[in-house]
Amino acid sequence: MAENDKFTTDGLYVGEIQGGLKPSMKLTVMGRVNQQPKSIAVNLACSSKDPETDVGLQLSVSFQDRSVARNARVCGEWGAVEKNIPYFPFSAGETFKMEILCEHQQFRVMVDGQPLCGFAHRIQKLASLTALKVWGDMQLTKVA
Repeated sequence: MAENDKFTTDGLYVGEIQGGLKPSMKLTVMGRVNQQPKSIAVNLACSSKDPETDVGLQLSVSFQDRSVARNARVCGEWGAVEKNIPYFPFSAGETFKMEILCEHQQFRVMVDGQPLCGFAHRIQKLASLTALKVWGDMQLTKVA
């Protein structure tokens, strides 16, 4: 977590991605899931301040559905949701390490060192993705 990063009063973590995303960059989110979790979300967005900004990747973890949905908002419109995953890697009260690798054609998501899913880039100008937002039923321990 960098000095410019901050938590809002509602528990939202907002971090700046210096210079925007580029292929070969990796973002890491580590934390502990709360005891009675409902959801966790991670956004890679074009602005840390505008709530209606475009989003290159939104990961929405639902504990009720045991799903990890992926989507993007391009030109203000949400696209088709992708939900298929080989396993559900999160457990109440347990720690996790999520890594988002930015590749040339897609984001690749790993949890605790195991591949979880990919998500093809819908925003082609990766450098425009300058904000990392994390919120939900967990305690963050590290963002890098």
